[in-house]
Amino acid sequence: MRRSRRPLRLYALAVAAVFALAGASPPSPDPAPAAASVAAPPQLHVAGNHLVDREGVTRRLLGVNRSGAEFACVQGRGIFDGPADDASVAAIAGWRANAVRVPLNEECWLGTPNIDRRYGGAAYVSAIREYVRRLIAHGLTPVLELHWSHGRYTGPSAGCADEHASCQKPMPDRRHSPAFWSSVATTFKDAPEVVFDLFNEPYPDRATADTERAWACWRDGGTCPGIGYEVAGMQTLVDAVRAAGARNPVLVGGLAYANDLSRWTAYAPKDPAGNLAAAWHVYNFNACADEGCWSRAPGPVADRVPLVVGEIGENTCAHAFTDRVMRWLDGRGASYLGWTWNTWDCAAGPALIRDYAGTPTAYGVGLRDHLRALGRTAAS
Repeated sequence: MRRSRRPLRLYALAVAAVFALAGASPPSPDPAPAAASVAAPPQLHVAGNHLVDREGVTRRLLGVNRSGAEFACVQGRGIFDGPADDASVAAIAGWRANAVRVPLNEECWLGTPNIDRRYGGAAYVSAIREYVRRLIAHGLTPVLELHWSHGRYTGPSAGCADEHASCQKPMPDRRHSPAFWSSVATTFKDAPEVVFDLFNEPYPDRATADTERAWACWRDGGTCPGIGYEVAGMQTLVDAVRAAGARNPVLVGGLAYANDLSRWTAYAPKDPAGNLAAAWHVYNFNACADEGCWSRAPGPVADRVPLVVGEIGENTCAHAFTDRVMRWLDGRGASYLGWTWNTWDCAAGPALIRDYAGTPTAYGVGLRDHLRALGRTAAS
């Protein structure tokens, strides 16, 4: 979501094997009495316009975003916003969610000199590995996403004038973003449960009025109109992931903060692994915020590739809009994740919960009840 600087265990063995292959020793498991009954999340791949598991069964990613790791580190306040322990993950699973999208910060992951060593580099990577372990242990698919990145941008809709990854930038940068994805992909390439979301919300279209040049920038990067740093295009990031040997599913969002998929099919990067899906974001305040537009833009994309809506939400502290979005996406068999599982004031932004035990806000009730209803239907 676009926002200001202030953000706003079969399976203990399976998990241990995944992390051993990834070159990391799994931390000692937290006490979780119910964990033994939890199925491991599926190993997904793209088949036509669906995500399917190893048996070819169609799967949808339905869950929440867990914001914090994109901003706390760069702000010198830690790694997560609120708890990232076993109990907090169990609370998410208690909503019948099956996926959690985890926004990340490239400078924190890479441990650049501006980041407090207590929170960056090895410490940050270790914390994210541990959180991924916890998600998998609760049957939740981790979706790792590059949210904040390097590069000075002061043009239209700029979030800050800082070159560091302290706010949302219009595009990933060539200096750090490919290295970030090479490292993340190397870390999790033998953890096939993990999904990669390449870049949160591209908006090169705000820097230029030429839509075709904006889409070309999105795919190819380089010197882009209105952006004062060298851009890494989506093809470069796909190539970085695949060059690391990772075949995990990759999500790619379109223009206008991932709300515009009108030219996604024409400009989509090539994926040698054939494991590419479209990411879409939709809020009530976006340009494409009604069923007519959804049928014209994301609809045709969803007919060709899997559609994963990384963020749904509304700024009304209610859920009438997200109810409509979920109904439309259910009709297309698409995936969606609500923004966000954080205890912020929902009147100031789409916060799903009042506490980390999972008590919903007036807005969060809609997603919680819908996920639970879908869970009951699937179990019946």
